Amino acid sequence: MAKAKSGRTEFRVIDALDHPHSGRILRVRLHQGEAPSIRSLKGTTLRAESPRGEQRSVTVRGFALTGGKTSDARLHETGRLDLHVEETGDGPPIGLQWILSPV
Repeated sequence: MAKAKSGRTEFRVIDALDHPHSGRILRVRLHQGEAPSIRSLKGTTLRAESPRGEQRSVTVRGFALTGGKTSDARLHETGRLDLHVEETGDGPPIGLQWILSPV
């Protein structure tokens, strides 16, 4: 996990799928910066930017447990998270290679 020069935390989407009830599940990998705490992420609004430069906002509703129990230790060890998010605004759904960063 590389520390960014600007100190900005970024996650890269490595998998995305629709949640069966609402929202989307985004599997993300820490791309840049320090890993935030799990507690600080829940309810947070993140800016999502596509490889083409399109932008959207997402709100973290919770965490999917498909890869195991979500914890700070697991995030620091693997650099991966499964986020349950609610997308806002119009545009294409968030997919592979999009970058998520705190607003």
